[in-house]
Amino acid sequence: MLFRSQLEDQQFLLDRVAQARSPLPPHWLEWYLEGVEQALGVLSVERAELLKQWWPENAPMVYENHRLVWRAGHMQAHERSQLIQSVAEKLQASGHITGWRNEHYDCWSKDQASWPDPPSPLFQLERAAYRFFGLRSHASHVHGMTLGGQMWCGRRSSHKATDPNLLDNMAAGGLPAGEVPHVCALREIHEEAGLFRHASQLVSYGAVTTEREVPEGWHSETIFVYGTFLANHETPRNLDGEVSEFMCLDISEVLERMRNREFTHDAACAIALYLLNQEPRS
Repeated sequence: MLFRSQLEDQQFLLDRVAQARSPLPPHWLEWYLEGVEQALGVLSVERAELLKQWWPENAPMVYENHRLVWRAGHMQAHERSQLIQSVAEKLQASGHITGWRNEHYDCWSKDQASWPDPPSPLFQLERAAYRFFGLRSHASHVHGMTLGGQMWCGRRSSHKATDPNLLDNMAAGGLPAGEVPHVCALREIHEEAGLFRHASQLVSYGAVTTEREVPEGWHSETIFVYGTFLANHETPRNLDGEVSEFMCLDISEVLERMRNREFTHDAACAIALYLLNQEPRS
């Protein structure tokens, strides 16, 4: 069904997963929260210099051994949230952050990828600011499969702020503050595909992290990949205006469209992980 015996297709999928994370551009800086070993984000030199205009003196961002350290280890998470959110709002007002969503993401250190019991987030921040600060976000992507082995794929609306008109997974969305990945997946299945699912109908296929430079800064996201089966009478129907159409494709056509770069980068990586790993992870 999924072409594991076809070496060319398998190598293409392996390459797609291997290339999910681009190297950091030269001279970009990692930045850390005081007291946390893992870097939280990355900044171009220009963005790091821009932050000096608005970063508060009571919790400064300082250069230290070729990296930036945010001296806010003494603060509570809600205090850090208020501080960095206020900086983001100034950046948005000055045009340096666009696509404001009025939705917050939780921020953990970069290696945080375990749920449902992660540690408390370090802070919360408007999702549109994540790329400027180079922070790692989290998302859930769901593959909708027919019993005959075809895959339901959606086309992103032309009004989407990122990757308009490109193909995507049947349902996909960022993980808002306070939500866990499988709950996000179930919500997105309803909002984007008009389908109701129980947790028992959702199968986890692991996670893949994608990273690359984008015009807004640095995109870093860990994608939790899920699959669910659709009965013959079920057809996805978008409810939130974020999908312009759905297509039911043979896997061979999915692969061809991936090769033609018709899918978003993140969706292609999620598909590759799914097709390479058909044994569900606990």
